[in-house]
Amino acid sequence: MRSMIVPLTRRYWNVMLIKRQQLAGNWSLPDRWSIIAFLIAGLALLPIAIILRMLVQPAPDVWQHLWATRLAEFLSNTVVLLIRVGLGTTLLGTALAWLVTAYRFPGQRLFDWALMLPMAVPSYVLAFVFMATFDYAGPVQKALRAWFGSSAWFPSIRSGGGAIFVMTLTLYPYVYLLARAAFHEHGRGTFEVARTLGVTRLQAFLRVVLPMARPSLVAGLSLVLMEVLTDVGTVRFLNFPTLSDGIFRIWHGMMDRDAALQSAAVLLLFAFGALLIERYTRGRARYVQEGSRGHGLAQVPLTGWRALAATLVCSFVLATAFLLPVSQLIQWSVHELWHRMPEGLLAIYWRHVRATLILAGAGAVISVLAAVLLAYGTHLSRSPVTRLAARGATLGYAIPGAVIGLGVLLPLSWLDHTLNDVTYQWWGVLPGLIFTGSITGLIYAYVVRFMAVAHSSVEASLEKISPGIEAAARTLGARPIRVLWHVHLPLIRAGMLTGAALVFVDVMKELPITLLLRPFGYETLALWIWQNVAESLWSEAALPALTIVVADLLVVGILIRSATLRGRHSIERT
Repeated sequence: MRSMIVPLTRRYWNVMLIKRQQLAGNWSLPDRWSIIAFLIAGLALLPIAIILRMLVQPAPDVWQHLWATRLAEFLSNTVVLLIRVGLGTTLLGTALAWLVTAYRFPGQRLFDWALMLPMAVPSYVLAFVFMATFDYAGPVQKALRAWFGSSAWFPSIRSGGGAIFVMTLTLYPYVYLLARAAFHEHGRGTFEVARTLGVTRLQAFLRVVLPMARPSLVAGLSLVLMEVLTDVGTVRFLNFPTLSDGIFRIWHGMMDRDAALQSAAVLLLFAFGALLIERYTRGRARYVQEGSRGHGLAQVPLTGWRALAATLVCSFVLATAFLLPVSQLIQWSVHELWHRMPEGLLAIYWRHVRATLILAGAGAVISVLAAVLLAYGTHLSRSPVTRLAARGATLGYAIPGAVIGLGVLLPLSWLDHTLNDVTYQWWGVLPGLIFTGSITGLIYAYVVRFMAVAHSSVEASLEKISPGIEAAARTLGARPIRVLWHVHLPLIRAGMLTGAALVFVDVMKELPITLLLRPFGYETLALWIWQNVAESLWSEAALPALTIVVADLLVVGILIRSATLRGRHSIERT
């Protein structure tokens, strides 16, 4: 008996020792990656924390001054824009998505993907094209005065209504894309069951399909509200100042640092409010679709005036939001290249393109690198604290660019002054503004703002990898860094490239951060547009605007391809 117990006891302790070593290894290795995740999260949250700190610092004199000047106007305009653009994009995006998903009419297959194209036109680009076209000195009002006399009336494009109209046209694709996907995902079973209960097609849509698509609609609406809050170019061009624009007016016009920071803190509260509403609404909505999933809705053919009306509505939206402005940009660009000296114009153009490519390339590469480290650290740790850190690190996309710009400017300015004081005291040397006087601050702010875009793409690719592949590599003694380099990176390459492309284009058209942090004399394509529009030089602004639109079209093409592949099966089955 003893001869049996001793070997069993030794075997038991050997097994326990192995398990203890494995457990220690499993805890020690992820901790290192968790530290990396926490560092990335800390750097990403630092600018937000600095602006949040302004809310707890009493500044009654600053608030009295703000209320006595234009803060009330900034607040009211922001609220009006959020409500009306949010309502307009939700109605337009949902209606168009239901139209192309549930019905068949002339051009339906074309409009199904073409209605995503307005996403490629930044709202401030559409704003200045509409200004040149519909303003008092534009061709439309000139024609109206020629036909109906000098008293002919036309609504002013430089107004709140103009800003709402422009933003609705450029931002509705966020709702359209997600609503369309939701309508395709819901099988015809649920919809047809509702029809068998005696309700009409419209009633079935309102009572069954729309509630089931609510999480997707709220997600699209939240993206719209974030874009509205961060916009500076559209509201400045169309003379409808909001909180984001107010921060720039206070910073550059009044030179009041404290007032600008307090305004940024208020804008940050708006962003948090929109984010909390989105999380609360989507968190409470849990809808499950059973049966006939992926077959899509049965499309009803439209005939007669209904088919004509559907085609005209889709054509009007597509033409107004994409075809006409892009055609105008092409016409202006050709005119500039033809009538101005091509050599001089192209030299200026390539200088701006080179500066933009440097910023966009650096921002994309660093954002993807940080996203990979963050996603892999979360993947290894599986700790709720690490996941919370990752969520905090990707909060920047919900924060307006003006807030992030000021939040980055303050600590980097402190670093610059501290570094100059230390080097002067020790060596009598002043190195200058290393951080705020170079593109370092710009790239840092871009990464904080857009790392969430890269992270979502990388994380989605990482989750598709089979756990068995990683387990096989770990059983061979490979450390996590080797598994990441040799196993995961080749498998998530497509997701990394997609994330890099999305960040690249976002940086190209980013205006608020670039306005606040660019070094003196450093000009990008977005700033070139800003300067030319400020002087009403529409033709000069066309070439950089067209470049941004073309680059944006590449990313929209990726989205269209993905959405078309998801919806093709359901369309063919119907």
